[in-house]
Amino acid sequence: MTEGKHWCFPFRTIAVIIGMVFLTAGAGCAARRVSTGGGGVPEGNASWYGIAYHGRIAADGSRYNMYEFTAAHKTLEFGTQLLVTNLNNGRTVKVKITDRGPFVEGRIIDLSFTAAQALGMLNEGVAPVYLEVIG
Repeated sequence: MTEGKHWCFPFRTIAVIIGMVFLTAGAGCAARRVSTGGGGVPEGNASWYGIAYHGRIAADGSRYNMYEFTAAHKTLEFGTQLLVTNLNNGRTVKVKITDRGPFVEGRIIDLSFTAAQALGMLNEGVAPVYLEVIG
């Protein structure tokens, strides 16, 4: 009878190890999904892009439309919904991630023309913002 218990032990141990690996992998993915800036920083500078990119193919395969509420982010999944708050004036706007960027040091998000207009940052070009993942 002791042979049966000894034979079953390695399979139970392997099953527990495999389960732990899957649980750990899932937790890692969830943490990356909610990261909002380079290194997970939810606050930083935003810029905007408009007419020069209007109609071009975005990183998610859609056409960039400067009149839609979209944005570019370096790491967030395409389709992620963000609430962006302009820290200079308190205005907020909801945007969808459709592109990659910004590629200028010190910036955490590039907003469409319309999103930047709603935040009141067109003239300045760059504004401090807070990002919150909402979907």
